[in-house]
Formats: sequence, C-alpha cells, structure tokens
Amino acid sequence: MGCERKYESTTSSIEGITTGKGRCICDVVRAIKDIQDAVVDNDCPECPTNCFLEPLGGLVSPARQQADTRVFMLLTKDGTPFKAFFRDNDYHDCDCFSVFFRVEDIFDGCCATLRVLEPVDRHKKEVNLINDCGTKLNLKKICEVRNFRLSDSCITVDLNCFCGIECVADVFLGVCE
Repeated sequence: MGCERKYESTTSSIEGITTGKGRCICDVVRAIKDIQDAVVDNDCPECPTNCFLEPLGGLVSPARQQADTRVFMLLTKDGTPFKAFFRDNDYHDCDCFSVFFRVEDIFDGCCATLRVLEPVDRHKKEVNLINDCGTKLNLKKICEVRNFRLSDSCITVDLNCFCGIECVADVFLGVCE
C-alpha cells in the first residue's frame, strides 16, 4: 500500500524539519501534532489548507479563536481515502466508518495513533460514508460532512503506507473536557 519511494534525506522549507522521500506523510502528521499541542496566535497564512499552517485554527476563515484538532484524511496509493471503523454510540445503525482523523500520538519514527472522528452534517446528524451495500466508500457523501465528533476508537498506523494527506479543518472537539 506504500508509495514505494526510495528514502533520500532532504531539508524542508519548514523550520527544523528534515524529510526523506517516502516520509513526507510522517513529517506532516508530526507537524500537525506539534501544531495541535502548541495552540498559539496566528498571522494570515497564504494557503488556507496547508497542513503546516500554524496555529491551530488557521484552516478556517476567519481563523477560529478556539480549536483543538486539525482534521485530516489519509490517501492510499490509488488516491482513495483510507477508512477506519469506529464504535458508534447509536447501536442501531451500521454507519460507523470514517475517513477523518485526529492525531493522538506519533512514535517509533513513523507510526501514529489516530482517533477516528465521526462525520456529521450541518444539522449535526451523522453521515453514512459507506454505500447502501455496506461494501465501499461513497465519495459523494464526504461532501455532506460539515463537522465532526470524537469517537472512542483509535487506530495505530504505519504512516509510510500512505501516499497523500489532506487537511480538512481546524475544529474544537473538546478533547480535554
């Protein structure tokens, strides 16, 4: 599932980050974790969806005063979003897959623990991202997602197995409440 790149060290334009080809997802997720941990004031950034934007809250316009999570999606080699199961509090449905994550920890170079985020629409109702047969991701449903809720489910991944990352939003989920 990895991108099969050779590791070659280069220096990034981001202060203090040394990247290797094939490790860019690791570096981005590490940067997201640092940004979430820092939560500092912001200048106006040039690119509004750059995963390296600081501080947390910089992905929304105008920047939110309070944000504790940078929501992102990981993309597999074929460009499809990576999906993970989460425990849903509503036990009567089967719409418990998501493509949205919050980084909780990064360790051993390029492994990460990600919290699976429940996708919700503008009416705060959960969005079922799986097709009617329950077998594939319905990409059109991703467009209905407007917000997120914390789930109790986490997944540990090898970040070397992904070829892309897309930062979606900075939101307040009340992580420490």
